[in-house]
Amino acid sequence: MCSRRRATRSEALHGLRSPATRLMARRPLAGVELFEREVEIAAPVEQLFGWHERPGAFERLVPPFDPVTLLHREGDLQSGRVELRVRAPFGRKWVARHHGYIRQRQFIDTLERGPLRHWEHTHLFEPLREGRSLLRDLVEYEAPFGALGRTVGGVEQRIAQLFGYRHHVTRHDVEAHRRFPGRLRVAITGASGLIGSALVPLLTAGGHAVSRMVRRTPRAGEIEWSPTRHYVGPLEGHDAVVHLAGENVGALLRWSPAKRRAIHESRIAGTRLLAEHLAAMVVPPRTLICASAIGWYGDRGDELLNEDAPAGDDFFARVVRDWEAACEPALAAGIRVVNLRFGIVLSPQDGALPRMLPPFFAPLAGGSIGGGQQWWSWVALDDAIGAIHHALCDQRLRGPHNVVAGAVRQRDFAATIGKVLRRPAVIPLPRFVVSGAMGEMGRSLLLDSTRVSSERLAARDYRLRLPELEGALRHLLGRREFEA
Repeated sequence: MCSRRRATRSEALHGLRSPATRLMARRPLAGVELFEREVEIAAPVEQLFGWHERPGAFERLVPPFDPVTLLHREGDLQSGRVELRVRAPFGRKWVARHHGYIRQRQFIDTLERGPLRHWEHTHLFEPLREGRSLLRDLVEYEAPFGALGRTVGGVEQRIAQLFGYRHHVTRHDVEAHRRFPGRLRVAITGASGLIGSALVPLLTAGGHAVSRMVRRTPRAGEIEWSPTRHYVGPLEGHDAVVHLAGENVGALLRWSPAKRRAIHESRIAGTRLLAEHLAAMVVPPRTLICASAIGWYGDRGDELLNEDAPAGDDFFARVVRDWEAACEPALAAGIRVVNLRFGIVLSPQDGALPRMLPPFFAPLAGGSIGGGQQWWSWVALDDAIGAIHHALCDQRLRGPHNVVAGAVRQRDFAATIGKVLRRPAVIPLPRFVVSGAMGEMGRSLLLDSTRVSSERLAARDYRLRLPELEGALRHLLGRREFEA
């Protein structure tokens, strides 16, 4: 029966001017559910389809709340195959086949082996007027054990959350690449970190060439560099360098003297080495994008801070000040340098957010920290990498730029997490407990108040993808609300 259904689809898609119309009118067989979702994209259909064909598009479409491990991939959208491993309740290997390819119109993914009895995902692309296009996804699926499997496994809800995430990412990525159509060759340090691992597929799916800079024996397409050996591999032919490498500031419970040295040296020594190397090149990359942090400002209470505000005087503020100063050799050589001062970068995969979530699932739930009056300036991961892409492509950006979506008091941050998770946020964590258990690290990362504005970035026409905290958390955690 399944093979006959696929044959009918192939005939319909090849024989009609508007295959989507025919497909949406067709009813699936008994026991097979049909999920439909569409989104309009402000880009021509050839750009939308081309984005799906490039390396990185698959990684961009995997939601952080439902992670997938890519085990093997061969071929392309015309006749390829992928092997994946997904989390529970379907924590098994999935093998899917690409077929039904019609250039700039459609391709189909069919499950060959996996936990569902049937899964067929048809991607449909339609040109619209005025350079716009429509992406329509149709998924036929049959869960094991019928209605019980759909209910217990939460299949319907998971599919809805998956495509809510995918369409948001697709629309913003494709429209951003349309806005800056040029193609760059970019070298990236810290490419395996939280921000770097998201930035690489954003760039490659947009048609940019990326060279990962690594501190081990390089593989094909990688460049070796080593701050400890004062070595940087060849960067000739690159248009830009994005420098994200640095010791994780929150990996331990407290900052030991050794940890403090690692935080400082990993940023300053590596940045200075890169800046001096670029300055000494005959034809250097035109742009150096260097990560920085709003830790520059220190604990500033209710003061609204822009990039002209002076640096603070605590340990991490001094680190950030020296970090940005280490770019000076590149700046003096005429290279465009952009220091992106990131706020709290939100992602459930790493960083601050996954450390905040467990208390909300405890019997008494989470709550405010240290009284909750301090300002937390935050940014979703997609806006962190979106700002980097914008800085790479918009030559007007120079010097420090705050990268935050907003600032809220910590108690409101906790309350918003509780609302999204449908959990109470009533048990506070007192200031003296944070200071006693975590010392200077706890005071700098959790208790300091830093209310930051990103008006300079907005003035350079960067459009936030996730400007509201609740919407950002729902996007990142797979908690979108849908109309009944």
